[in-house]
Amino acid sequence: MIERYSISAPPEKVKERFSIEVPEYYTPRFNAAPTQLLPVITISAPEGISLFYWGQPPDWAKNKTPAEKIINVRTETIAEKPALKKAMLTSRCIVPADGFYGWKKVGKKTAIPYRFIATNQEIFSMAGLWEEFEDNDGSQIQTFTLLTITSNEVVRNISERMPVLLDKSAEKKWLNPESTENELISILTPYEASKMNHYPVSPRINMVGIDVPSLIIPTPPTDQFGNLTLFD
Repeated sequence: MIERYSISAPPEKVKERFSIEVPEYYTPRFNAAPTQLLPVITISAPEGISLFYWGQPPDWAKNKTPAEKIINVRTETIAEKPALKKAMLTSRCIVPADGFYGWKKVGKKTAIPYRFIATNQEIFSMAGLWEEFEDNDGSQIQTFTLLTITSNEVVRNISERMPVLLDKSAEKKWLNPESTENELISILTPYEASKMNHYPVSPRINMVGIDVPSLIIPTPPTDQFGNLTLFD
């Protein structure tokens, strides 16, 4: 499961990368987490950034309670669930990012956080689905979830799942209203391992309330208690 990512780039870099308008309320995020308002670019408004909540109500999972938010959708389940297939055809978005996090388990109570980035350290995007619904007060709420795929060789040693990462060519297809189902499915593959890198980061990434630049700096491998470990 993907529970954290970063989009630490300044607004001018985001504007240049995606050729979009970046609003004043855009803020770099070093520890983006579920339930937070985060920047996305949707198929219905590809000219600019929107802020949506990460985590959708479980409309696609009838056995879950409203308190549970769907933050990831496995790409393998899209073909099995008509509601997910419909969402893929009509409600796609991309999520700007320059890194995502995974935890390597090295013991029952030991996990080391790692940050995964592009080898060129540039901004990329992650494939997502978005939804609008009405809350109990009648307000319109927009949310998104990330699509995940079986990990490539770089990520596999840390996590079994990774986001569907998109380059510029794949982004155009994902945000193109005319893309066919087969074209969209062809995008949902693990990102090329040779174009990715990773390194350990501070265990402070575990704390949702901490969102500071130092979180993306490489650090010696430590567990969630801050203890140095040789299991790297």
